[in-house]
Amino acid sequence: MHVTSTIRQSKKRLDRAVHRSKLISMEGVLERLFTFAFKGLVYPQIWEDPEVDMQALQLKPDSRMVTIASGGCNVMSYLTANPQQITAVDLNRAHVALNRLKLTALQEFPDYATFYRFFGEADEKANIAAYEKYLKPAIDPETMAYWEGRDMTAWGRKRITLFSRDLYHHGMLGYFIGLGHLIAKVYGVDLTKMAETQNVKEQRSYFDKTLAPLFDKRLIRWATSKKMSLYGLGIPPAQYESLAAEGGGNMAGVLKQRLEKLACDFPMEENYFAWQAFTRGYAPSESRGGTGPSGPLPPYLKPQHFPEIRKRASRVRVVNRSFTEHLDNQDANSLDAYVLLDAQDWMTDRQLNDLWAGISRTARTGARVIFRTAGEPSILPGRVQDGILGQWTYEAAESARLNKLDRSSIYGGFHLYIYN
Repeated sequence: MHVTSTIRQSKKRLDRAVHRSKLISMEGVLERLFTFAFKGLVYPQIWEDPEVDMQALQLKPDSRMVTIASGGCNVMSYLTANPQQITAVDLNRAHVALNRLKLTALQEFPDYATFYRFFGEADEKANIAAYEKYLKPAIDPETMAYWEGRDMTAWGRKRITLFSRDLYHHGMLGYFIGLGHLIAKVYGVDLTKMAETQNVKEQRSYFDKTLAPLFDKRLIRWATSKKMSLYGLGIPPAQYESLAAEGGGNMAGVLKQRLEKLACDFPMEENYFAWQAFTRGYAPSESRGGTGPSGPLPPYLKPQHFPEIRKRASRVRVVNRSFTEHLDNQDANSLDAYVLLDAQDWMTDRQLNDLWAGISRTARTGARVIFRTAGEPSILPGRVQDGILGQWTYEAAESARLNKLDRSSIYGGFHLYIYN
């Protein structure tokens, strides 16, 4: 009964966050289709660069932070910076369950090899045996109900079997990337060939000669002009409008520009986001028996960080609620860091003001807020009241510098605000 109640509450929170239009309108219908799709797993891997985040946040041993959970890669990676406390919030029940599973695995799995096989490779039957032996006895009832449950996309199989069928091929993002590979094959392009390039010069050549022309194809231009086409990236209708505006309404052109940065601005051996996009997984690593250095990985999956984040796993709490709702229950002047991802692109002016009123009330002097936007500029000026936003300093130059370093490459802007 408690699990059923939790599911209902999660649905209501998501509806409130996304629904901005009446059901009888086309926008209202699209918003409700998005929330229906968003109830399941969206991001098996989060698409914000945690190393850029940690540069901006400057976390210290006494830092207390709140972040949106998403796929959990960044929550876990922030532990490498040794903060005192992390609260991860998310409206999506699947993301909450994934984060809690990762934290339990950190504490219960016997070694790094088991942990990496489960969350790095995520495609072996041995993972299910490891779940049964180490995780199932230790997870909370809500998390167990999710992973033991079945959904339509799993063809009746328990959700936990995703870890034996390649987690990164699933979720809305996994299906979106898979569809991209399929469409490319229709035009005779094998996207995995990008992983065979030897340097940035070869990456640029492959993009210019092979990938860039795809965005001029009629099918791709037509498909990307539909708001539903980007649901797989977790982009609701309101955020689609912001993204399309960057290209004067030409979404194919915007996506081409973002893919160009992903493909050409960083060496493949340093960019695990590119490996996910072009090969649908992480690069082969030593844990698979390779002889060379490991491929690029999120910080939490690197073997050198495993002992330290394992010791710190108990510092993380994961809750199924909105950011604003969580802040309403926190003490004044109690928090040092806030990670909003791109959630503000979804919000109305009223929601933005409620959020930033909560952030300002709970922030300590010098607290830092980071977020990303579909478009390049910050969306706060002119929308958040001057009396609230005036308490913060926008670090424009540092934001622009860090945006260039973000290897995920799918956002137009990275933004850092510091509390005065």
